[in-house]
Amino acid sequence: MRVLLVAATEAEIAPTYQALSEYPERTENRNHVRVCITGVGMMATAYELGKTLAANHWDYVIGAGIAGSFSRALKPGDCVIVESEQLADLGAEDGDEFLDIFSLGQLRENEAPFHQGLLRNPLQHPPFSIHHLPRVPGLTVNTVSGCEATIARRMARCAASVESMEGAALHYVCLREKVPFIQLRSISNYVTRRDRSSWRIAEAIAALNAQLASWLL
Repeated sequence: MRVLLVAATEAEIAPTYQALSEYPERTENRNHVRVCITGVGMMATAYELGKTLAANHWDYVIGAGIAGSFSRALKPGDCVIVESEQLADLGAEDGDEFLDIFSLGQLRENEAPFHQGLLRNPLQHPPFSIHHLPRVPGLTVNTVSGCEATIARRMARCAASVESMEGAALHYVCLREKVPFIQLRSISNYVTRRDRSSWRIAEAIAALNAQLASWLL
């Protein structure tokens, strides 16, 4: 199986990247894995992922990275499968009200690849064991939530569990290209006013790569 492992930064998947580099021709699990580092954000992810998918055939895409959590039911270091994505800030402001692209009439909620305004992953028969991982809705942002008012508005409107800057691009490109995919995230922090002292990035990266190792190494 040809697997494309996608991440915004090399740091997030460094242990897996190093292991794959040491054994580039792994055959014992019949996976041929290539790594695609896209850069941060939706634009970079859409460009690099689209270019890579156009150049080669891939049986499966794994998007991996760390994320913030709106939900206190998730703990730093927990790994989750993001099963749907929503765009947080693509639209227009009307005073204090935010109007998304569907409210503006610029896109229909069920216009492919959207389903009821969401980019849903059908997750049909994934080739990796995911039964033990929570499945959660995601929110993709251009500006990371760090203001109480912004966080409250986004939570009320979107009902998402985790936040990232790339997830929607991964879902959009893979759905449009009809390539099976999975988005794996590990929680590094809660979505609050910016407080670096509370971040658990090292623990999140360790957990993320332990899960990737169980699938790929």
